[in-house]
Amino acid sequence: MDLVTADDVRAAATRVEGRVVRTPLTAGPAGAPPFLVKPESLQPTGAFKLRGATNAVALLDQDQRAAGVVTHSSGNHGLALAHAAREEGVACTVVVPEGAPRVKVDRMRACGARLVMVSPQRRSAVALELAEGEGSTLVPPFDDPRVIAGQGTVGLEILEQSPEVTTIVVPVGGGGLASGVATAAMTVRPRPVRVVGVEPELAADAAESLRVGHRVAWPTGQTGRTMADGVRVCLSDLTFAHLSARLTEVVTVSEEEIARAVAALAYGARLVAEPSGALAAAAVMAGRVATERGRPGATVAVVSGGNVDPDLFARLVCPERGPAAPAE
Repeated sequence: MDLVTADDVRAAATRVEGRVVRTPLTAGPAGAPPFLVKPESLQPTGAFKLRGATNAVALLDQDQRAAGVVTHSSGNHGLALAHAAREEGVACTVVVPEGAPRVKVDRMRACGARLVMVSPQRRSAVALELAEGEGSTLVPPFDDPRVIAGQGTVGLEILEQSPEVTTIVVPVGGGGLASGVATAAMTVRPRPVRVVGVEPELAADAAESLRVGHRVAWPTGQTGRTMADGVRVCLSDLTFAHLSARLTEVVTVSEEEIARAVAALAYGARLVAEPSGALAAAAVMAGRVATERGRPGATVAVVSGGNVDPDLFARLVCPERGPAAPAE
């Protein structure tokens, strides 16, 4: 299986320049181990997904642009593709799993996407059926070299912004971000840069897959237990191949640790993070990833997104308010 190269990531960086935000590195929450955060939540669509979607749309030929694009997503990738497509005058359809956060669904609609609601188990199959039936181009959330290369630009920026970085910590869902960042980290010589993936304990298919040496898919009923809705999906063969070859390790965090990280980022770093977006910070704060005393720039945690349901966010940052009403 051909893997994305560092040259692919560099080429993607040229395509997305000026179309995505070059997010800064900022200090992690006070009182935590010393580390920096890269807030991809500051992207126009609220998540890193805009990078991969923008790169994929930029690579469409004229006929593909006329036919439109289609994907499946619980929100962040769908919103990113809708945004990138709208900027280029391309029609976009998103197959959305039932139960996706309302805030994400509403934003996809506002961005002009046509939404098709299906059961979580049918999301990828329906997207493929629409692509084949309507002649549109399928742009998967992570199982695509164009998308992986675009996500890898997060890693390139970190390497430029913090020359002393030795560890980059990233959330892992489908594995596109981790695959791209680990590919970018290969460009550092002779000093190695570790890339550590983070999953919820309740959706740890990547950790199991890497441990047993082959891809293991967890059922949606199992991964659906985590509040981190953006990482309820499992690896693809393509992302498993990348992570097997290039990722240093995968660690897991509990739901309680995720909740504490969301609150800490809000109060200590003035950042709104959705649970999926807080995974990397949660792992560092919980001591799952070693940091270097006095060198915050040596460890960078990617805050991958901030599109959180307002009721859930209020419950996580102000637990004394009691349980929030469930999202519709």
